[in-house]
Amino acid sequence: MMMIIAEFFVVILKVLWAFVTAGARWVVRPKEKSVAGQVCVITGAGSGLGRLFAKEFARRRAILVLWDINSQSNEETAEMVRQIYHETETPIAKDGPIGGVEEVPAFQPQVYTYVCDVGKRESVYSTAEKVRREVGEVDILINNAGVVSGHHLLECPDELIERTMVVNCHAHFWTTKAFLPKMLELNHGHIVTVASSLGLFSTAGVEDYCASKFGAIGFHESLSHEIKASEKDGINMTLVCPYLVNTGMFKGCRIRKEIEPFLPPLSPEFCVKQAMRAILTDQPMVCTPRIIYMVNFMKSILPFEAIVCMYRFLGADKCMYPFLAQRKEAMNNNEAKNGI
Repeated sequence: MMMIIAEFFVVILKVLWAFVTAGARWVVRPKEKSVAGQVCVITGAGSGLGRLFAKEFARRRAILVLWDINSQSNEETAEMVRQIYHETETPIAKDGPIGGVEEVPAFQPQVYTYVCDVGKRESVYSTAEKVRREVGEVDILINNAGVVSGHHLLECPDELIERTMVVNCHAHFWTTKAFLPKMLELNHGHIVTVASSLGLFSTAGVEDYCASKFGAIGFHESLSHEIKASEKDGINMTLVCPYLVNTGMFKGCRIRKEIEPFLPPLSPEFCVKQAMRAILTDQPMVCTPRIIYMVNFMKSILPFEAIVCMYRFLGADKCMYPFLAQRKEAMNNNEAKNGI
């Protein structure tokens, strides 16, 4: 009994120390780790946040492995990465054979592109095998690919619901199963889950998207605990939960106009820079903006009716309706054109 009491007090001290160290990160910015020469796989790299992640890792001289279902857009990202490699290339001064100094080219990272539909596990596993064979073992995995159906639940075809769940959630299982074994063997690696604030709290009209992001976060948290339980302290996990990002995915989404100036959509560049800071300092989770932490906490302690009142005040209860209406109108227009 005395042992349990003593251990309980040790746990309390460790919890308090965790609060202190977490608070210190807000005051003193931790040193960023180097990812130069490390192999980084990014899913959904052909556009949006995936393309910006690729550019940020390229500036830090990582070896990029870009996955996307669209070959053309993926190659466009690769060309941007090559340009960054060229701009950041710095020759190394080295003593010459006759006492002089000659410039030796620095390590030149490369970028590799693969067409992969992460919604199909056979495609994920076969592409992962190609990466291991052609590039090497993966150090960093960015699970970024995502889709949204853009339909109310009762109007959404079952196929689109399944597609959303598979791409936004199930694909994380498959990419992780493909690359985690070697990370565990080497006790080295970093897995990043690009989720959403809609995986922490939900809103009306995007049931499939919210469910997929809740699932991705649940998977990420469970995997984090499993890695901790296996005592593999060389493998890090980072969960990225941004608010609405202005990438066009949710074009038309609006909260109450009086509130919008205080909580505008995030610029993709800002979102990725915040995520990169978290990744490079091994931060377990980053919510952007920081008010998302508070909203998530309040959701956990407030009665449901109180949450509904707050949603209605903010205009968050029907914020997706304009987006859904635009999607429906666009589909009707396409059907009309195809019918002519």
